Amino acid sequence: MNWISRFIGGRGEGDALEPGIAEALAHWQALPDVDLSRAHFEARYVVVNTEATGLDLDRDRLLAVGAIAIDGGLITPVDSFYATLDTSPSRALSGLLAFARKDPLVVYNAAFNLGMLEPLIEQRLGLGLDANVIDLYFLMPALFPERHGNPVRLAEWMESFGIETFQRHHALGDGWVIAQLFLAAQARALAQGATSARALLELERAYRQYRRKA
Repeated sequence: MNWISRFIGGRGEGDALEPGIAEALAHWQALPDVDLSRAHFEARYVVVNTEATGLDLDRDRLLAVGAIAIDGGLITPVDSFYATLDTSPSRALSGLLAFARKDPLVVYNAAFNLGMLEPLIEQRLGLGLDANVIDLYFLMPALFPERHGNPVRLAEWMESFGIETFQRHHALGDGWVIAQLFLAAQARALAQGATSARALLELERAYRQYRRKA
């Protein structure tokens, strides 16, 4: 799947993109699709996380977005992105897309994070979002049932793996936690023969189907 399925209408004249953003989005749209069969050590994954006023998708609003790249199985702190939406939501969101490119996304609880991101991207940038998303909320219990057999809060995985961060409930602070959990997931997946993003997506899909049938 591509990140962008189509350009969509709906922006009024007062919502015109700031100078340079339309060009940046066109450049991003022209990027080639990623090969989901590439081995983990050859692939770039991007952790995406949000910061909001609360957890209610209907009432709360997005405050900031953060992203951390995992390239070739390595996390480099400088290879990250953070932007608040207070002054220029369009620039923050287009910057996030430019950083993420079309690489597979890693999130924790896609229902919330993408539930916050997708409507705003559609509203501000006029884009429909269609991403390759690996949701650790489901993948972690699929790979580590001996720790937690069912989806749990991020804090419980932090305690289980002894992970700390510089700030909880911060887009990059929790993003750092998610990135480290993903490295653990990659290692366990490799031991099971799941060597690519496509294999991780299939593992997650199988776990979801198992939960529906249980």
